[in-house]
Amino acid sequence: MRRDHRPYYLKRAVERLEHRYTEHFIRPRLEALGVGHRFMKPWNLRVHGTDIRIGEQVHVVTAGDRRVCLSVWEHQGQSGRIDVEDYALLCPGVRIDSAAGIRIGPGSMVAAGAYLTDADWHGLYDRTRVIGEARPIRLEENVWIGDGDIVCKGVTIGEDSVVAAGAVVARDVPAGVIVAGNPARVVKELDPDEPKVTRRDLFADPAGLARWAEDLDRWLLAGNSLVGWLRSWIAPRRDD
Repeated sequence: MRRDHRPYYLKRAVERLEHRYTEHFIRPRLEALGVGHRFMKPWNLRVHGTDIRIGEQVHVVTAGDRRVCLSVWEHQGQSGRIDVEDYALLCPGVRIDSAAGIRIGPGSMVAAGAYLTDADWHGLYDRTRVIGEARPIRLEENVWIGDGDIVCKGVTIGEDSVVAAGAVVARDVPAGVIVAGNPARVVKELDPDEPKVTRRDLFADPAGLARWAEDLDRWLLAGNSLVGWLRSWIAPRRDD
């Protein structure tokens, strides 16, 4: 469909359902879940293991065909940890597997289909070794991980840096650069004098942001009706 045919009250009802689902089914599986969180279609989020923490104003977006999966593994005294810090964004299809520790820094964005793994999951010479070598991953503040990226064990990505789509990051990335390729290499340095607007700035006034989003929805969905929404599903037209 070309646009959202739901009436405003129906969209708000879905958002309330998502929030209640998150509080009832997702929160108990986490060590911590901060205020202001937003989980879109949280029934497509898979959480496995302990020591998974999600900060304030974090957004997690899922889809039926692209689940978000957060997994922490424990084996023979070795255990991982996942920290998704304040203002971060996880997009559909993101997978994060930890046996050592993975930190998603404040305001960082992880785009669709990205995979972060801090372990090999088998030994290089002993293929029966369950976890293999494991070393923590750390994303500093305001990092952007692009579509389909792979971030490997032991990597630290510096503040404000961007990983281009499809890259494989196997070594540390300095702050303020763009990396691309397999293996990822620096292709550009960001201008330190250029003003930055981050997700932390976006949520500087949560109440004001909520009012703006509500006003926008009322304007975009004005004139929509339940009958029209049902018709768009049962008998869609070209202009839907």
